[in-house]
Amino acid sequence: MRLDRVDRSVVLWCQRQTSQSGLREIFDLKERGAMGHQQADSAGQHACLHLGFLIFSGFPMACLTSMIEPLRAANEISGREAFRWSLISEDGAAVESSAKVAFHPSAKLAGVRGVDHIVLLSPPNGRFANPRQGNGALRALARHGTVLGGVSGGVFPLARAGLLEGHVTSVHWCYASAFADEFPDHPTTDEVIAAQGRRLTVSGAAAAFDAALMLIDQRLGREVMTEVACWFQHPQVRGAGERQKIPALRAAATSDMLPEPVGRAVRIMSENLAEPVSIADICAQIDLSPRHLERLFKTLTGKSPLVYYRNLRLAAARQLVMYSNKSMNEVAQAIGYASASPFRQRYLETYGLTPDEERRKINTFRVRDNRPVPSV
Repeated sequence: MRLDRVDRSVVLWCQRQTSQSGLREIFDLKERGAMGHQQADSAGQHACLHLGFLIFSGFPMACLTSMIEPLRAANEISGREAFRWSLISEDGAAVESSAKVAFHPSAKLAGVRGVDHIVLLSPPNGRFANPRQGNGALRALARHGTVLGGVSGGVFPLARAGLLEGHVTSVHWCYASAFADEFPDHPTTDEVIAAQGRRLTVSGAAAAFDAALMLIDQRLGREVMTEVACWFQHPQVRGAGERQKIPALRAAATSDMLPEPVGRAVRIMSENLAEPVSIADICAQIDLSPRHLERLFKTLTGKSPLVYYRNLRLAAARQLVMYSNKSMNEVAQAIGYASASPFRQRYLETYGLTPDEERRKINTFRVRDNRPVPSV
């Protein structure tokens, strides 16, 4: 029997919840400093997590970008480098993906140090040119507490190194027979993600995105994770009707997941950024008293409707500040301010710097010399 959309969303949610405990176990082990490097305190939470992607010739490029892009977006949204990543190959030489795009690693496997996670990306036939040296390097990293993972065909070289013995492995359905034939004693699962101890196996590119979201949730919180998912319109936060998602500010939910009166109010706010409407008018449109709406907003978002509305407008302005060449007067007018002066003040109060300072910041996430930097 075919599942309808609601049923599918429930099934997907349950699959993710089933895998959460294992994922959290992996990430908590690193946070607690299983090797003695860190303690699970506020300092550990603010440390940068370093992921190394070990790529083999013919690896699926989508699996790499599905992990890197959400982590990159999380850094941008949070305003700090919570994650960094490196490309690794067996000998440090360039590697061509299955899409015939060449990637240039920054390190060779034998020289890798200080990496928290090593994720193998490979076709099923991916093998080391020097198996003894390559497998030995992976085993040495495992002994030193590095989390080892494989995405899609990447589970094959990980299993060939003997590093999946005793661990249930997530294997993509199109590789299941081949994996069972080569590794008949390895337990497998058709779940999208399998996590045990310091092993993480992921069935494919979409599941790799899910694994990245779990990392983001663990280190930066549910709000950032939700916004990242919304940026990419990832089905993890899609409800019935598959409408475009807008993160509910300062709430671990999307606007369509809010109770109906609040959701309707947020939609009205979102549709009236340039010419703001009064809270009284919004209440009239949704047939709710201002006092009742105030209580609902404070309970669900921690903000009054007025402050929430203002923050929604400022969030829209921030995108113009970072990714357009509009003047500050034009940005201010785009969200309903008559001039740039009050806009600058509100921006400073909300983000801790003026929009002019934000635009001048020199980093890979911001506008350089007033030219938009490509983003999502």
